[in-house]
Amino acid sequence: MPLNRRSFLSMTAIAASLAAVSACGAQNDSTSSASGSSTDSPPERDANADLVIWADQKKADSIRDTATKWGEEQGLTVAVQTVANDLQSNFITANQAGNGPDIVMGAHDWIGNMVQNGSIDPVSLTDTAKANYFDVALAAVTYDGQTYAAPYAVETVALFANKSLTSVSAPTTIEELVDAGKAAGVEAILSLPVGEEGDAYHMQPIYTAAGGYLFGKKDDGSYNPDDLGVGGAGSLVAADKIGALGADGVLKKSITGDNAIALFTDGKAPYLVSGPWALADVKGAGIDYQISQIPGFADIEGSTARPFVGVNCFFVASKGKNKAFAVDFVADAAKDSTFAEAMFTSNELPPAQKDLAEKLKTEHADMVTLADLAANADPMPAIPAMSAVWQPLGQAEANIVGGADPASTMTSAGEEIKKKIGG
Repeated sequence: MPLNRRSFLSMTAIAASLAAVSACGAQNDSTSSASGSSTDSPPERDANADLVIWADQKKADSIRDTATKWGEEQGLTVAVQTVANDLQSNFITANQAGNGPDIVMGAHDWIGNMVQNGSIDPVSLTDTAKANYFDVALAAVTYDGQTYAAPYAVETVALFANKSLTSVSAPTTIEELVDAGKAAGVEAILSLPVGEEGDAYHMQPIYTAAGGYLFGKKDDGSYNPDDLGVGGAGSLVAADKIGALGADGVLKKSITGDNAIALFTDGKAPYLVSGPWALADVKGAGIDYQISQIPGFADIEGSTARPFVGVNCFFVASKGKNKAFAVDFVADAAKDSTFAEAMFTSNELPPAQKDLAEKLKTEHADMVTLADLAANADPMPAIPAMSAVWQPLGQAEANIVGGADPASTMTSAGEEIKKKIGG
């Protein structure tokens, strides 16, 4: 399922079987505190470093200077090592073997899988640090009542409007969006990735606006894997709406993660559903744009589009060789936005911390807008059962867009997901 989320979640890693993961055996070819390796296999842990951090390329590049400076202030050497592919799975394998990092940087929806594998430890955040985080960021890193990471950035999708193609830059209903999109008279009404295999992540706002949900929630707000919404009444209403939008040409299988942003930046669609990863291209195209909340349906009472929020985090490895240093580092990263602000200069992402949002309001208003929209959305489920959802639901939605019967197709997807969850 193509997601085109350039800097963030690796959902396929959750579903991957650890038995298929290669052993962590590649040699790290750099020994300095700013070391890195971009080979396909994870690097061998730098034996000369007091603290080792693993991350993908973007995250590694954004944290390296800050981590090195922190280490120098503590009298420690810090190695930031790049793991180019399958970071989560390679980390779990290396950690189990005792040759992994002390800290890994990744997405909050890895938590359920990593806790299940005993790969990460809970972290302790001060009350001051917690008060500085947006509630959605803290909720995302809370699993079974414990906090498992220190967040530093949030991501969600929103509605981008090309103001040169439509005067309705912030439609209040999907119906209003459709009418305005048709009036624009260009190739597409709404550039939202669907593709042949579907894209349940980008479709989530439409699905939830019609009353669909993936998993219900327990009294404490955490997701309940025993309450699957796919195949339920709300999902069937959503299937009908998705089918109608497909029949009307609003949703198209020809729009994919590869061309969705380009359709918008080329002036071929007045509206785009995307996230902060689209901003560089949108700004580069010189478009007069506006970012707003994705609207709900006018004919459904209380309709609210609720996209998923992803949270970028620091995790403490359960078998790191220098766990005390890792705990100190993560605590310092959480206490205020000093780390996140330094990282922002090379990897711009919406802030998870309120003090950084305040600092960014003037020069990076779009990032703060996206952070505010994330605050009113739902954290991506971090439960292991989520890995069973993406492919069947995405494929069902794509088939419905293509004309398949909405009710039977969505019902079948629910049945398939239940079988996968049940083992």
